[in-house]
Amino acid sequence: MYRTLFTLVLSKLDPERAHHWAFVVIQALPTFGIGRLVRRFTRPDPSLATHALGREFDSPFGVAAGFDKDGKAVIGLGQLGFGHVEVGTITAVAQPGNDKPRLFRLIPDRAVINRMGFNNGGAAAAAERLERIARRSNRPVLGVNIGKSRVVAVEDATADYLTSARSLAPVADYLVVNVSSPNTPGLRGLQELEQLEPLLAAVKAEAGRVPLLVKIAPDLTDDQVEKIAGLVVRIGLDGIIATNTTISREGLRTDPAVVQAAGAGGLSGAPLAARSLEVLRIIRSIVPGELCVISVGGVETADDVAERLDAGATLVQGYTAFLYRGPLWARQINRGLARRR
Repeated sequence: MYRTLFTLVLSKLDPERAHHWAFVVIQALPTFGIGRLVRRFTRPDPSLATHALGREFDSPFGVAAGFDKDGKAVIGLGQLGFGHVEVGTITAVAQPGNDKPRLFRLIPDRAVINRMGFNNGGAAAAAERLERIARRSNRPVLGVNIGKSRVVAVEDATADYLTSARSLAPVADYLVVNVSSPNTPGLRGLQELEQLEPLLAAVKAEAGRVPLLVKIAPDLTDDQVEKIAGLVVRIGLDGIIATNTTISREGLRTDPAVVQAAGAGGLSGAPLAARSLEVLRIIRSIVPGELCVISVGGVETADDVAERLDAGATLVQGYTAFLYRGPLWARQINRGLARRR
């Protein structure tokens, strides 16, 4: 049914508007007990319970940062079967993001190009909202992804991240430093070790006992991935998220004119799968087994998620396939994983 709805209706709508409407529905699930009924249908099998980052996850499969930028639909996403929800990216300073249009479907590739630009209401507003969510017992594990405010110069990035961490670490089950989005000028340069190490060390000190992870780009060289993995171990971070979106456009099946018209931005979805898996294997070959590695990029089926887990991922995240698979996507993944146990 969803495939037909997507083909006949949703694929014809502006992608950001379609996302907004879907988001409103998910946000409303907890209202009037509807979400509790949905949860009976989507609850992961107990065999999928996963211990990581000092928390118990109902399922190793969660929703990646970008879907719920301000933490407004955490409960609804949990009721759809996601074991954790990573909100954000949240910045210290509220910002509208880049000009529209800024979200584009590449349907033949089951992919998306976005240049959203960290549109969000700012760390202070999110912290107030997430504090209420954090107190609820019926919620998924809550991750918070933070990034650099666009109005802040790169040389002042550390202080900006610390402002966000100060507000958001107390309401997060884990915190993520995003230095890998291609849509904020200068951000990816923070992945250079001489800039990354002091940044992560400072945020780690500010976060205190809250687990801290760093999210990296798929466009790093293998050598850069290895060095960042070594850095994470050396300074005592709790994990790595691999990977963010890519700036590559290689191997796409979509009409080149459509791709060119979409313009700049990060590509996510199926074309990212091979590199994301490759980066996961590089990281896992370096870091100790107890370090949390979250794999994201190009997963769509339970077999995809199982492949990442078999390759050493502690947890797996998805987002883009949500657009193509529909609201029961997490349930499909969880049921498929349970059959493999």
